[in-house]
Amino acid sequence: MRSIRTTDAIRHSRADAVDAPACFLSDGHDITTASHRLPFSVGFPPLIFRKDIPVTTVICGSLAYDNIMTFEGRFGEHILPDQVHILNVSFLVPTMRRNFGGCAGNIGYSLHLLGGSPVVMATVGEDGAAYLERFQTLGMTTEFVRTVTDTMTANAMITTDLDNNQITAFHPGAMMFSSRNRVSDAKGATLGIVAPDAPDAMLTHAEGFAAAGVPFVLDPGQGLPLLSPEALRRMVELATYLAVNDYEAKLLSTKTGLSMADLQSRVEALVVTRGEHGAQIFAGGKQHDIPAVTAKRVVDPTGCGDAFRGGLLYGIEKGLDWPTTGRLASLMGSLKIAEQGPQTYAPTRSEIEAQYEEAFGHRFE
Repeated sequence: MRSIRTTDAIRHSRADAVDAPACFLSDGHDITTASHRLPFSVGFPPLIFRKDIPVTTVICGSLAYDNIMTFEGRFGEHILPDQVHILNVSFLVPTMRRNFGGCAGNIGYSLHLLGGSPVVMATVGEDGAAYLERFQTLGMTTEFVRTVTDTMTANAMITTDLDNNQITAFHPGAMMFSSRNRVSDAKGATLGIVAPDAPDAMLTHAEGFAAAGVPFVLDPGQGLPLLSPEALRRMVELATYLAVNDYEAKLLSTKTGLSMADLQSRVEALVVTRGEHGAQIFAGGKQHDIPAVTAKRVVDPTGCGDAFRGGLLYGIEKGLDWPTTGRLASLMGSLKIAEQGPQTYAPTRSEIEAQYEEAFGHRFE
């Protein structure tokens, strides 16, 4: 499990290969503390999220199709190291499956399983009808999923060999137009998350949440290599919560020049996932160590980080304390890794409750 988000080369999912323009702020841009920050109670998310107050969570990020193919051989036997300058290879892939993916879709699905209130704000292309139908079947709103004409939904093409080596191509498609969406259009939003997306959209949505006074989680993920240090610093200053894996935490620190202590001081809670070693939540001057939940089987890590974030959002929605929120998020990651594909696990709410109680000896609500 990759720091609960593993290498899912496509947790777009991880758009590391996307040739997209980074977002730059002019030199000397004022970075101010976010005015929407809420009073913080040690060990607990902001108290506005009480169980008797409805919460609508806007999830900004990508929607994508993951096309996963299996090559029944080994890439190394067909790629000659001394001939890579004239590389021209073709692989027969007898098996192929298509999964619903993308960060916004995966996070929204996890939150939906828990009974939360996900509102996905994203873009699809002219081939996006299947994704819209899926949301409608699940009972999730599609009001803020924009269809972009003359383009395709983001697509990842992943070929895996018998040694689990992967060759991935990612087409961003409609994702590159996601900055057309405006957080301000989602009236009544009370919580948000900025997940990996087109770089300009991530900054736009972070500023939109802050301007609307909506607390939000910054989940830079695969956007980290594409975002300028100035844009990253700006988003950190605006965010209420920050969620990264351990590798991303180091990369974010390096790119922004902010130490881990600096990052902690700028948000209400810093969440760092550490794969099989669990997670750490730094909040209210305390460090909460979250144990990993042993999965019934390890099948596919793709989307585990998104499943974790769905649990994180649910805990914040319901005003659960951080130890409980982290444990619930950890459980969602372990449920996901036991199934192939980022949205194929389908436990009922009662099954989630039972597995949480089995893992931790108490109920989460």
